[in-house]
Amino acid sequence: MRFSEEKVALRDAVRKMTEKEITPFAAEIDESDRFPEAWKKVMGEMGLLQMWVPEEYGGPGGDLTGVCIVKEETARGSLTASALACNNSIALILPLLHFGTEAQKQKYLPRSACGELMTAVAMTEPHAGSDVSGMKTRAVQQANGDYVITGQKCWITWAERADYVLVFAKTGDGPPHENISCFLVDSKTPGFRLGRKERKMGRNGAPNHEIFFDDMVVPGDTLVGELGKGFSACMRILDLNRPTIAASSLGLAQAAFDLSVAYCKERRAFGKTIGQFQGMQFKLADMAMKLEAARHMLYGICDEIDSGDLSRLQVIASMCKCYVTDVAMEVTTEAVSIFGANGYSKEYPLERMMRDAKLNQIIEGTNEIHRMVIGRALVR
Repeated sequence: MRFSEEKVALRDAVRKMTEKEITPFAAEIDESDRFPEAWKKVMGEMGLLQMWVPEEYGGPGGDLTGVCIVKEETARGSLTASALACNNSIALILPLLHFGTEAQKQKYLPRSACGELMTAVAMTEPHAGSDVSGMKTRAVQQANGDYVITGQKCWITWAERADYVLVFAKTGDGPPHENISCFLVDSKTPGFRLGRKERKMGRNGAPNHEIFFDDMVVPGDTLVGELGKGFSACMRILDLNRPTIAASSLGLAQAAFDLSVAYCKERRAFGKTIGQFQGMQFKLADMAMKLEAARHMLYGICDEIDSGDLSRLQVIASMCKCYVTDVAMEVTTEAVSIFGANGYSKEYPLERMMRDAKLNQIIEGTNEIHRMVIGRALVR
């Protein structure tokens, strides 16, 4: 892809940081499932946690293309690092920029711009994952304007570390697009309680927890956007963020591909390198074609969104997220096959990459849901 000089400089700086600070420690973070404090510090100092904060609020003033470059480059070292990069975007920056009041922007965005805040989104519930409208958590407004929130969330990434959590809750009993609201909640609020930590197949080091709201009282000004319009806000925020999931998958797949090419040039069998066998060349060729197509799709869609044209946002966001994450699963699986027994060994990073790739086919709407979104749009 052809990027501006500014974007190329960003890519090169993040790639250099990843090679020095992330890749050498990725296996240890995966093995220990320990939160990467050092990664958070360096990303905050580089302006990567707060990438999307506009300059007028003290931030870097990034756009979707820039965020995806950061996500792709950090994912080459670790999917956990990529999840940490631009952490404030979906839970704080995007909701406030699109739906927040000026007072909320002035309160939170400069704090985010300092690069020290961690945030989380509390949307998923035990019986409401892809079906957001099925959530049970409720927020009841009191006479003084405060809200009392009760309920449970699960699989909340960064909940243990978050300073603020964007909580989605029912505020009425009618259709979901009229009765779900969102609240930007301080995690130190009485009644906010962490539950068990999930044990996961991959993306270790990025903790997921249950959250319980035990009659948690929050001020009225924590409401983000209009009362009852949180469902629509949620869908818009997710659509804007979905290309970043694709970017993480692209970086992960690119790393697996690069390792595969190098291995094919080095590993010898039957008197020659395995890269000289046509079967291996075909594997690499298929991987390369899929990566090239995925990269052009991702950044072409980023360019369309950054231009301000959101007329196709939902469909192209679903296409991008679905296709690129599928490619990552295919490429990492093939990479394990190229490495053979070594690919299955924890001494090499391929098995971790394959485990991590699976997650992105599931989060932010399963790829089956995205195929439904695309299909319905085609026959509407």
